[in-house]
Amino acid sequence: MKKRHQQKLVVLSIVLLVLFNLPIVLLFDISSGIVGIPIVYVYLFSVWLVSILLSFYIVKKYHE
Repeated sequence: MKKRHQQKLVVLSIVLLVLFNLPIVLLFDISSGIVGIPIVYVYLFSVWLVSILLSFYIVKKYHE
């Protein structure tokens, strides 16, 4: 894997660190929900899923 692709994964990790930081997570901690699921859970699992898909895409596309 080239250096720039490793850098993309590092940037993704830093973005995830910010997105999973407690003040950001608490922005979504409200009483309403989507189809009975609290919004904080939807946020956490959505960010988690997108991060998995992005990291898979980066590794799969640029794996040499």
